[in-house]
Amino acid sequence: MANSDHYRPLELDTRYANAANQSINVNGIVYAYRDLGPRIGIPLILLNHWGAVLDNFDPQIVDGLARTRRVIAVDYRGIGGSGGSAPVTVAEMAQDAVETIRALGLEQVDVLGFSLGGFVAQEIALQAPGLVRRLILTGTGPAGGQGIARVGAVSWPLIIKGLLTFRDPKTYLFFTGTGESRQAASAFLFRIKERKKGRDKAPTLTAFLRQLKAIKAWGRQPPQNLDEIKIPVLIVNGDTDIMVPTVNSTELARRITNSQLIIYPDAGHGGIFQHHADFVSAALMFLDA
Repeated sequence: MANSDHYRPLELDTRYANAANQSINVNGIVYAYRDLGPRIGIPLILLNHWGAVLDNFDPQIVDGLARTRRVIAVDYRGIGGSGGSAPVTVAEMAQDAVETIRALGLEQVDVLGFSLGGFVAQEIALQAPGLVRRLILTGTGPAGGQGIARVGAVSWPLIIKGLLTFRDPKTYLFFTGTGESRQAASAFLFRIKERKKGRDKAPTLTAFLRQLKAIKAWGRQPPQNLDEIKIPVLIVNGDTDIMVPTVNSTELARRITNSQLIIYPDAGHGGIFQHHADFVSAALMFLDA
């Protein structure tokens, strides 16, 4: 049985909302990150969605994972507190991540990628297979996947709707229209405002558009040989993902031999945020297996 001390509530200064902003210089580029959790076992790297900065990681998920392992959340190049220009290809983002992981002195990591982060996580596993032990892919899909190149066309009307209704666009982009899902959206949006001091910089419009270019390129490029990913992979999504259609999660599970698939009902792109407690439990079980 696991030591129960690992599951005690996090102390105030170890919660993600209070984690120190840190930075590391990698080949002349400064990358912003936050680092928390016990310094035991294999560290878990978190890679987030299009336009996301450090404050867009769900504190409930980060804190839940950090109870038993070291968790490192990273800003992409050109986003938030990281310097340089945002890359326009997923391959460049993955190369940045690999170099940053190595600069942190880590020989092996687990990686959790959400949405765009899931594209980058796949690319890391293919670029540097010995670096990644286990992979968690959420709200994401393979290169050339169905509907991925249309993420901008799907997103812009809902971003405008958010502005017109004075709601965060993630209400419409990440969640379904049911009462339960909308309640989950409100709770998630409240959680990501938990941090009051030392918040990350918002992404610039230029960086936002450059990342969109990378997403479109990923959606249009030829499929990769995912048979080359031999490590265990956990794939998670909601059943009504309109940004990276859920069929892409099924396709990932079909093409990655050593994979598990979880699809949450009445949930959208942000299914892991709507079902954060269940997701943390499943992710820890997967990482500890």
